[in-house]
Amino acid sequence: MNKYIIEREIPGAGELTVNELDQISDKSCSVLREMGPQIEWVESYVTDNKIYCVYKAENKDLILRHAEQGGFPANVISEVKNTIKPKS
Repeated sequence: MNKYIIEREIPGAGELTVNELDQISDKSCSVLREMGPQIEWVESYVTDNKIYCVYKAENKDLILRHAEQGGFPANVISEVKNTIKPKS
């Protein structure tokens, strides 16, 4: 599977309550269960006005379908080509 970074523009995202974030998570997981194992949510990062999500998926179309079915924005979808880490 490929890895993707999804940028979701959500004004006020950083002010969402834990309960609101849990509701978003529950909806996302529900859609993912219906879609099957060809797409996986790894983690997300909440900033002031955006949520950045890391997903593994067979293709970009699955990311778009997940966003549509969940009612989430997917303003930018970028495939991760490589990773770097600090050297110890």
